[in-house]
Amino acid sequence: MTRTVTAVGHRGDPYRVRENTLPSIRSALERGAAAVEIDVRVTRDGVPVLLHDATLERLWGIDRRLDALDHAELTERTGGGVPTLREALAAAGPHRVMVDLPGSTDASVRTIVGTVRECGAGERAYYCAGPDAMLRVRANDPSAEIALTWTTLAPPRPELLAAIGPRWLNYRFGLVTRDLADRVHRDGLLVSAWTADTGRTMRRLVSHGVDSITTNRIDALRRLLTDSASSTGS
Repeated sequence: MTRTVTAVGHRGDPYRVRENTLPSIRSALERGAAAVEIDVRVTRDGVPVLLHDATLERLWGIDRRLDALDHAELTERTGGGVPTLREALAAAGPHRVMVDLPGSTDASVRTIVGTVRECGAGERAYYCAGPDAMLRVRANDPSAEIALTWTTLAPPRPELLAAIGPRWLNYRFGLVTRDLADRVHRDGLLVSAWTADTGRTMRRLVSHGVDSITTNRIDALRRLLTDSASSTGS
């Protein structure tokens, strides 16, 4: 049976549109993404918004930490360019959203998970980050779907897997081999890989049997997956 590979737009479609913005999310979906990955942090007054970095310097040229700004000030300084999590979930429509949690704290995860629940997006949102953040997610939502980001070839301890209960193990693309994917599948989990941007890497991951690929080049990945499916069916 042919394994379906989920194509995930990394922070939307960042090679075309500024990452972690509503236009970037829409662009990725228009180009065939099955899901979009977004990074969520909270402002000083506790509003979940989309931003990967701790500061606004790289994307917005503003040398301020996000957690030092209220949402109103953030909106004023960026011209409304940094969307809230609520806006991002609405922009994604029925599509899946992979919520990454950089710099998470107990309070931020509680707020983010609560917002996803309030938006009625629990069935289409899933979470990714390292063990500490995912333990926080699990504590706040026993039914949450989790992609545990794992950065070593050594498998997670059984005790950790039992505590987090992930559906996915989420690996940097260079770590993924056929043996690793087979091992994860034998353990009853799915394999996701990030962030693959060359055709060679995408093809290698598909051949290794991954279940999901996160990329900055969603159009290239969709073409490769379509061509692969066509050749398999021919």
